Amino acid sequence: MKELIVIGGGLAGSEAAWQAAKRGVGVILYEMRPHKLTEAHKTGMFGELVCSNSFRSNEPLSAPGLLKKELEMAGSLIMRAAEASKVPAGFALAVDRKIFSEFITEALTSNSNIRIVKEEIKEIPDTVAIIATGPLTSSAMAQALGRIVGQEYLYFYDAIAPIINAESIDYSKVYMASRYGKGGDDYINCPMTKEEYETFYNALIEADRVTAKEFEDEKVFEGCMPIEVMALRGRDTMRFGPLKPVGLPDPKTNKEPYAVVQLRPENNERTSYNMVGFQTRLKWPEQKRVFRMINGLEKAEFLRFGSIHRNTFINSPIFLNRDLTLKMKQNIYLAGQITGVEGYIESTAMGLLAGINAYRRLMGKDFVEVPRATAHGSLLYHITSLNNDFQPSNINFGLLPALNDNKKVRDKRLRRKMIVEMALNEWENYLKVVTSRNCSSRYSLKQR
Repeated sequence: MKELIVIGGGLAGSEAAWQAAKRGVGVILYEMRPHKLTEAHKTGMFGELVCSNSFRSNEPLSAPGLLKKELEMAGSLIMRAAEASKVPAGFALAVDRKIFSEFITEALTSNSNIRIVKEEIKEIPDTVAIIATGPLTSSAMAQALGRIVGQEYLYFYDAIAPIINAESIDYSKVYMASRYGKGGDDYINCPMTKEEYETFYNALIEADRVTAKEFEDEKVFEGCMPIEVMALRGRDTMRFGPLKPVGLPDPKTNKEPYAVVQLRPENNERTSYNMVGFQTRLKWPEQKRVFRMINGLEKAEFLRFGSIHRNTFINSPIFLNRDLTLKMKQNIYLAGQITGVEGYIESTAMGLLAGINAYRRLMGKDFVEVPRATAHGSLLYHITSLNNDFQPSNINFGLLPALNDNKKVRDKRLRRKMIVEMALNEWENYLKVVTSRNCSSRYSLKQR
């Protein structure tokens, strides 16, 4: 049996191992946790989520919805785990972290084609391997990659939101609702008057923060911005972001509050809640002081404070081929956030493609181009197309190609419907090709 090495048991590594193993390849899956934890992980389970518990919108005509549909069509392990562990979250897909990781761990450990080795890999393998060590790549592996790519690294700071004990919330001051009524009463909403918002805003921008130790120039990914950084961009910026009151009328007044802080369930039992959009680098005592100024959270018990950690990724347009191999070491595939995609489903998507591509190489099959019109193909295009100012990105419709007759289709929803239908049709055709038994003795990819 052909063997593939996969390094890293996060979302991308777990998905890559699953995709290769289910096609008959023997996989050796290396994970250094729990023997060596990162600054954000707490367990040794596969697919542990350290940021939000949300996989974002399930709306079929949204970009995240499209990417999730493509993953489901490809038999994604991560999407199966998410479905088995989902919790109420309106029109979004959110999961119980523990059940989610347990599902993935059980699936991988019970697969006879996967051998799990719990140890840190410090050097780049000489055989076909997938490096999916994530944004919290160990220093040894980062140095090993650096010796190949010449230290051409970028970085940004990623912050995680606090989690609150449900029993500590004052329910007399909050109300249950989802925006525009989608999803029923899935969220706890903490309303603010203008005066309350102003007081909270002033305290937030004046609060003490954790400072970066390793770098002087702090770079923050726009899609996961600390709440205090957002506040510094303008007094009303939060009201157009995570504190947006639109579509959330307070049943006590039948009017939209001046601002609203939303809390999302962390599990089906609703024993804990995540502060939506409140990624932060405030010091822990300051989080307790400032966030308790929010209506209903005056006596909040924090099960987890927000924190900050460094995410590492390479300048992929310079270093990656279209099949996710390194241009200077083409037996090595990269997958997940280290490639410059951002987000759970995006990392999973790159793991899925790396697993399929590595399997095809090992079996002597041709590399199959991923259609540009698909969500997977658009993400791949983003991280492998030359760009003088490359930045990580979530999936969004701006990455997908426009319709040929885009100007003629004025209705935005209809236009998106046509883009989604085209993407799913192209993806279905791609899956048919990569699952065919047609085999070639060569695996080639022209350098761009």
